[in-house]
Amino acid sequence: MFLARRREGRGLAILLGSVSLALCASPVFAADESPPQGSDAAQLRAEVANLTTLLQDLQRRDQDQIQALAAQVAALKARLDQTQATAQAAGQQALPRATQNATGQMAIQGGNPAPDNGVAQPRVVQNAARRFELRSADGKYSIGLTGDVQFDSGFYNFHPDSRFVGPQQLSNGVNARRARIGITGTAGGNFAFALVYDVGNSSDQTASGIETAQIIYNGLRGAAFELGYSNTFFTLDRATGSNDTLFLERASPSNIATNFNAGDNRANAGVRFFGDRYWIGGYLTGPASGDSHTLTGERLGAFERVAVQALKGPDYTLHLGFGFDQLIRAPNTGNGTPNVLTLSDQPELRIDPTSLLSTGVIGTSIHPVTSGYVLDFETAATFRNFFWQGEYYRYRVDRLGLPNANFDGGYGELSWVLTGENHRYNPQAASYFRVSPRHPFSLKDGGWGAWELAARVSYVDLNSNFLAGQALSANPAAVDGGIQRGYSFGVNWYPNDLIRFLLDYERIVYSKANGTAVIGAPLGARVGSSFDAVALRAQVAY
Repeated sequence: MFLARRREGRGLAILLGSVSLALCASPVFAADESPPQGSDAAQLRAEVANLTTLLQDLQRRDQDQIQALAAQVAALKARLDQTQATAQAAGQQALPRATQNATGQMAIQGGNPAPDNGVAQPRVVQNAARRFELRSADGKYSIGLTGDVQFDSGFYNFHPDSRFVGPQQLSNGVNARRARIGITGTAGGNFAFALVYDVGNSSDQTASGIETAQIIYNGLRGAAFELGYSNTFFTLDRATGSNDTLFLERASPSNIATNFNAGDNRANAGVRFFGDRYWIGGYLTGPASGDSHTLTGERLGAFERVAVQALKGPDYTLHLGFGFDQLIRAPNTGNGTPNVLTLSDQPELRIDPTSLLSTGVIGTSIHPVTSGYVLDFETAATFRNFFWQGEYYRYRVDRLGLPNANFDGGYGELSWVLTGENHRYNPQAASYFRVSPRHPFSLKDGGWGAWELAARVSYVDLNSNFLAGQALSANPAAVDGGIQRGYSFGVNWYPNDLIRFLLDYERIVYSKANGTAVIGAPLGARVGSSFDAVALRAQVAY
């Protein structure tokens, strides 16, 4: 319409110009001739005046429309700048663990619905991972759904070292490793919350319960003050979400480290500060959500962690970090029982719930556990479509009247994304997200998602003050937990941002010398085991 009016104005201008030229060239204006009759000249002058007025009106109207369009462009540009600034600030606004995902922060994409009589309306917002929230008109209140399902199946080829000590077989089967549903949101603009319930677990027989029940104050940019039950940020492997790990399970040395007083569904209170290049946090920790509170001494601990992006470029990153976890008070079962601790882990798979690697109970009524700590050194790096992650741990358990029990372990894992994607950095947790495919799987469009190859080596030594061939009863300070070596290879397929499939091969070698003589297994006899396993996971994370 605007262009039509412009064309109309130009046409009238041409017409007016033509009339003026005709009048000037007409014989009625010639100096050597008499003027035309008065009525004809007056009529022509009136037409010229009318056309001139019309042209001026059109020019003013065009100018007003141009100014109005310019104002609209300026307003749209201001909204764009504000949206970009809001998105950038959102990267520094603290989120609960449950809302951190593989493709970035929550960002408004749907906008406001049409206003009703000029009154702002609530709106639905969506992020790139397809998570939706219902958000108030002023953006200060919101609530949204989150959840994930991990269905595992696998089988073992098990080889015990002894026919008299230790498990003789592991069970094949399936397991609902995780089946979580929950809500997350904001309250008042400066508070965030999350409530997530897990009906799956390491074993289908394990009692389910609260995974996350947490409140966060995030009124300061790049900071979070947190209170409640949640997964913790101690160790790089633990800070990586369970939906983002390279393999079905985290490495055993990492699980041993968080076994002290961190890990999943742990009561905690603390603060973290983070940015694109740094992460600093400190937390007090208490019991897990499933621990008994009846006449028991609940465990108490604390951890601190510092991590930096030492190098960062368009196609590479280098992550370095350090963590220190203190066991302030070991748990007891009440009624005068001693403070004790057991360090153990299922062998990097959860189809069968048997734990091979275990210290047994550390601590007695005479020599209770008084304290302990874990030192963690972490590294990670990306270069184009290659990814590296590795950690070393030093564990120590202090007992009254006995030498310290010292253990160590570590792992290293490497992946290559065949389709060219990479693992993006998560500044909220100082860890890395899973792969987000550039071309989601679609038979219609020809996309095949993202494909990744991965390998891992892990090592844990839970022997301390122990000599093979010596009875444990002869040395109260000795711990015979054994040594576990793990070798893992995986193929991961990411059809889209929500779904992935993991196929893992595991080779576990558990070495242990018998410390208690029994029939068929004298002192020092090998009572460990080894196995090969193949497992498949189907995952949906929303």
